[in-house]
Amino acid sequence: MSAMFRSLSGYNYRVWSAGALVSNVGTWMQRTAQDWVVLTQLTHHDAAAVGFVMALQFGPQLLLLPLSGLVADRFDQRKVLMATQAIMGALGLALGLLTVTNVVQLWEVYVFALLLGCAAAFDAPARQTFVSQLVGGGNLSNAVALNSASFSAARMIGPAVAGLLTAVVGAGWVFLINAASFAAVLISLKFLRVDELEHSARVVRKRGNLIEGFRYVRSRPDIMVILVMVFLVGTFGFNFPIFISTMSTVVFHQGAAEFGILSSVMAVGSVIGALLSARRERPRMRFLFIATAVFGIACAVAAFMPTFWGFGAALAVVGLASQTMMTTANGTVQLSTPAPVRGRVMAIYMAIFMGGTPIGAPIVGWVANEFGPRWALGVGATAGALAALVGLYWLVRYRSLRLHYADRRLFLTVDGPMRAAEEIVTAEITAQKS
Repeated sequence: MSAMFRSLSGYNYRVWSAGALVSNVGTWMQRTAQDWVVLTQLTHHDAAAVGFVMALQFGPQLLLLPLSGLVADRFDQRKVLMATQAIMGALGLALGLLTVTNVVQLWEVYVFALLLGCAAAFDAPARQTFVSQLVGGGNLSNAVALNSASFSAARMIGPAVAGLLTAVVGAGWVFLINAASFAAVLISLKFLRVDELEHSARVVRKRGNLIEGFRYVRSRPDIMVILVMVFLVGTFGFNFPIFISTMSTVVFHQGAAEFGILSSVMAVGSVIGALLSARRERPRMRFLFIATAVFGIACAVAAFMPTFWGFGAALAVVGLASQTMMTTANGTVQLSTPAPVRGRVMAIYMAIFMGGTPIGAPIVGWVANEFGPRWALGVGATAGALAALVGLYWLVRYRSLRLHYADRRLFLTVDGPMRAAEEIVTAEITAQKS
């Protein structure tokens, strides 16, 4: 098996990946249909309402942070995932029934978004850290990248299917299909070979467990820098439902099918970015900086695109850069964090990534309403530029980043000792092989 797909050589990871892909497709179908219903059926193209739905859906990641990471570290992650996936499936079913019967109201969508966000707050850190149980330490970086590729492939398939189904049979049936898709991941969790999982020691209940993750992050300046970059881009740049829906309807005057196509076009770039990340043995900080800078530039280019298909082409680059950035950031944090505290650190990571949405989404939605969708994309471009500057400052000051020209090519090089993250990665891979 090629180096790009080496994690799939293990039975447990293959089974998990198959179930997760089906579930992810359903999740992206629901997200697309939900945004469309709010934007065109329950409001009159109100981008701020879409932003508020996003805020309710991702806000619990931040509010429940003290508990969600501790649950992932203290309890059986497989059982936690079975519970959260079942709850999210039930919520999708209920929203689908309300929509199919034409009785759904905007406030009900808000309530379901909040409940889904609460379930996802516990699901995300457990899902992120569960990957380390499915594969050995030497393949963890590859598994994280392939997870991102699967998620991006689902984002490529789901919105296109959702757009077509919404136009043909209505959004309610899309919600019902999403509810059914959760059965796939529940079945995959059921049929895992539990005795082959890479179990780690559970956290013992003691005073200070809740803040131990914060203490660890505070001691790691490289993770702190990553979290700042992720916050800037995640809060103000990753508001794709607002960007794509408003550009599609307000600027280019397109329908539900074209809205789904644009989301899928961006996902094509995301899949490419994730697969390229899977080829690398381990993530590196300079890739994070480059991807963030490209993200900011691509958002700016997309904001100026005069045609529908030109905008779609720019979105593909946005997808590639954003996925490369997030895969690199996620992999670096996971690989460099010891297993006993990994769940809490990943909860902090996910809370900063997703939890910034309640701040950024309403702001970006308001900008789209007041000044136009192109200015909203400008906010994303600015966020990417600021995050890149943060990464550049850290690389220059602490890693002696230098730009070299040789053989008619430009090279970025870093000097000095390995950062703490790389030392821990090397140690974990060595221990896995011995």
